[in-house]
Amino acid sequence: MCRPVLFLCILSAPLVYSAQPPTAPPTNVLFIMADDFRPEVSTYGSPALTPNLARLAAKSLQFERMYAQQAVCNPSRSSLLTGRRPDSLRIWNNSTHFRERNPDTPTIPLWFKQHGYTSRCVGKIFHNWHTKEKGDPVSWSSPEFLHYANHGDDHPENPPASAAPMLAPYRYGNGPLCEALEVPDEAYYDGKVAHEAVRVLKEVQDHPFFLAVGFWKPHAPFNAPKKYWDLYSRDQFRTYNGSRPEGAPDVAFHRSTEILGQTGNAPTPDQAAEMRHGYFANISFLDAQIGKVLDALDASGVADRTVIVFFADHGYHIGEHSLWGKTSNFEYDTQVPFFLSPRGGLTAPMKTRSPSELVDVFPTVVAASGLPLPPGMEGVNLLPLISDPADPLKPAAYSQHPRPAYYDREPSKTPSAMGVSVRTASVRYTEWRDTTTGQPSARELYATESDPGETRNRFGDPALSVQLREAETLLEKQFPHIPFQP
Repeated sequence: MCRPVLFLCILSAPLVYSAQPPTAPPTNVLFIMADDFRPEVSTYGSPALTPNLARLAAKSLQFERMYAQQAVCNPSRSSLLTGRRPDSLRIWNNSTHFRERNPDTPTIPLWFKQHGYTSRCVGKIFHNWHTKEKGDPVSWSSPEFLHYANHGDDHPENPPASAAPMLAPYRYGNGPLCEALEVPDEAYYDGKVAHEAVRVLKEVQDHPFFLAVGFWKPHAPFNAPKKYWDLYSRDQFRTYNGSRPEGAPDVAFHRSTEILGQTGNAPTPDQAAEMRHGYFANISFLDAQIGKVLDALDASGVADRTVIVFFADHGYHIGEHSLWGKTSNFEYDTQVPFFLSPRGGLTAPMKTRSPSELVDVFPTVVAASGLPLPPGMEGVNLLPLISDPADPLKPAAYSQHPRPAYYDREPSKTPSAMGVSVRTASVRYTEWRDTTTGQPSARELYATESDPGETRNRFGDPALSVQLREAETLLEKQFPHIPFQP
């Protein structure tokens, strides 16, 4: 399977970008988020069939080095929606609502709402808390739609007989992990989300709006309608490197229980190919729903004064490194696609390799709309990259993850280790630190540009001593060696 190719391409670009002309009508925002989606988009060099994301890329700045701050839903979404890092929010798990520890923190939709916008949510934007009361009602102008649910319940209400028996023995919630049924798109959450987003767009298009559309895919289960499975051949997904990186410490891994169940038994080659196939079917299903929303925006008459951003909350493993799912500090889990289409769109696609982070989304979207920046932002405004995509606005991107990955489900309720990671222009360096002392017990160093699959831990290799010193300095600045403070 192809990994995204990192390169810089400037076909045509304005020399200077202004977020909004002084006398222009207010800038709207279409804010689209996917779940568990690594950069498997055709414009990143992936074999994924994503014509609608390619259509968005044609008028966007595409970020080749965009990273999540933690590769699991709640910490990542809480971080990007507040512009604050997990350590600042003190949110590192899926069970703690960010408001419990940050009751007065502004969010992106709340900031727009406070500045006169109609702020609407369709789908999963904040973490999918399983009661309506645990969304974030204060952030929105109207009640959220399908923001809370369980991925394992995303199945047709009256399913037809399966077109073909699935091989994977695993289940996901109340249904099979893999499923290919002859059903309409609206049989699943994302079809419903797209339909509602089109309706809401018509409702708000005559007012300044911030419309957040949160899709549930390609998150498991792998159950896109059969027509999306049929876009691919199963043989496309049989070849991949499932080995752990040479020299990597055990603490860097997990048992993949989200996908493989509590036994953690490795799938057979046929089962692995089916699950990988299903992940790509989910991607094409997602892409089709995004296309419906983009069509509605084009038809609204306000596309020329709307900023569009598309990204994912974090990436995903589908067998690489022996892992299935997220919750690691590897590139597969931390890197995400990100498209920024400013007001009116670009006249030609652009790409940047500047290290960027999801914590940058808040200041960027606010600046692109001409609003004042709120205080306390820990990210940076990425808009200058439109004028100069070769200018690195920051030296590195940072991610982290605890061990156990889901420590909140353990009796101790406290992690025993925290993995903190820095991605520079040339390497990824990770320290796994004892939470009681703050001192590292294991280290990883990957030459990510020459070894994008991270197949060999080169910590201790003299050939990378300069890169290691730089990475250690950057990591210490962001994550001082102190005990974990829950």
